[in-house]
Amino acid sequence: MADATDVTKTAIVNDADRLPRESIDLHRELIDTSAVDDVLTKKMALVNAAIDEIGMTALQWKLFFLNGYGYAVDSLLVSCQSIAQTAVTQQWGSPTAKIQGVALASQVGLLVGAAVWGFSADIIGRKLAFNTSLFVCAAFVLIAGGMPNYISFSAMVAIYSAGAGGNYILDATNFLEFLPMSHAWLVTFLAVWWAVGYTITGLLAWWFMSDYSCAPDASAAECTNADNMGWRYLHITCGALVLVLSVLRLVLIRMVQTPKWLVSQNRDEELYQVLLDLSVRYQRPLSLSLEKLQSQGRVLHTEKSVWSGLRLKKHFSGLFSTRKLAYSTAMIIVNWLLIGTVSPLYGVFLPYYLESRGADTGDDSNYTTWRDYAINQIAGLLGPILAGVLVETRYFGRRGTLAVGAAMTTALQLGYTQIKTPAQNLGVSAAITAASNVYYGTIYAYTPEILPSAHRATGYGLCVVVNRVGGIIGVLVGSYTNVTTTTPLWVCAGLYGALIFTSLLLPFESMGKRTV
Repeated sequence: MADATDVTKTAIVNDADRLPRESIDLHRELIDTSAVDDVLTKKMALVNAAIDEIGMTALQWKLFFLNGYGYAVDSLLVSCQSIAQTAVTQQWGSPTAKIQGVALASQVGLLVGAAVWGFSADIIGRKLAFNTSLFVCAAFVLIAGGMPNYISFSAMVAIYSAGAGGNYILDATNFLEFLPMSHAWLVTFLAVWWAVGYTITGLLAWWFMSDYSCAPDASAAECTNADNMGWRYLHITCGALVLVLSVLRLVLIRMVQTPKWLVSQNRDEELYQVLLDLSVRYQRPLSLSLEKLQSQGRVLHTEKSVWSGLRLKKHFSGLFSTRKLAYSTAMIIVNWLLIGTVSPLYGVFLPYYLESRGADTGDDSNYTTWRDYAINQIAGLLGPILAGVLVETRYFGRRGTLAVGAAMTTALQLGYTQIKTPAQNLGVSAAITAASNVYYGTIYAYTPEILPSAHRATGYGLCVVVNRVGGIIGVLVGSYTNVTTTTPLWVCAGLYGALIFTSLLLPFESMGKRTV
């Protein structure tokens, strides 16, 4: 901590007005940041205690649904382009012999979106993305449904993916920063909306792609636009649904900046008003006073512009401000890189797997392929539900649940290479989807929990950017691998096996602790 900063802090705050450290309970906080900014640490503890005192209200339950829509849109659009890729490639062919252009466009768009939304949210707050991101997605999904060729469709996929790219970063962060500790498990359970998005797209694909797609053996010359409208209907329907969800976000809640972001900005009056409004509206107790909050002092560097070089730099350096926090940040980034690489290899290319395995087991019709795809996504709903239970179970917690999800997925993917019958094909692939969602549901919640609030969106954005880099790697690996064989599954199983160990090496267990 710089000497000049200490002098400034001392000049602004009268030490006689500070409450003694022992008067504020810090033992329940997950991360000790007192060596970095003692004032922020104490203020955050006071805010955590106030949120716990107010408890769970109708506001948080509204956020569970409205932020869940963002999760659903993210997965809905990822699977939307994945489903369309096989159809548009069959109709128009691919500009390159190897690279899966639609999947690559999606990953690039998701990377840009994660960087823009994630890295800006600690500067401008969480409110803007909440109110606008779904509108961006809806507009370009609808436009994508009318594109005349492979390149233009890929371009629209990249743009709507950028709109969705930061959704679950901000949705998880936003929701977590309003939650009392007693309901922190809901951030994990929020991932059920991710599975809902996949389920909706899977069911729509079963309907549209079964009835309005070219025959699997049709050539590009035989596959006309009139015969191949399923992917267009899918995009138009999903775009309309996202538009409805974006309107619901605006009309069902008046979104405010989160309390924990406000305290990190030293905006004590606004913060206190948010807590007071919750207390009054839902008739809940609030012992914290504005005077007590302000008497702790001033958060470091908040006298400077949010766009100052120092404050921008702090959002990244703050993720590595202590030895344990630096190790934690590095390890969670490794987890996100691995899961980003494995996800497109399995999820994005799943339609290819199902079609090829259907051929091996006697049925590769459009109807069976998309029926199996829909059932896979419905099975995925079980993953976040199981994760929501395990994360609050004594012998598992967050890290144990991550390891369990990775271990189950590894075993099932190894088993999937040996399937011989249609029933085995459907049953094992559905189980893989459910097991992998145990991991996904947990890491989406655990990541914001172990990042400090002042830099949470930046840290989460960094994780997701690395995740998208892994996704691009995964698409390229899949593009140069025969996706109609089991080779990608062996790669996936190996990566999930590595995740067992990287999950257990994470240093923080957030169960029963308050995020800071």
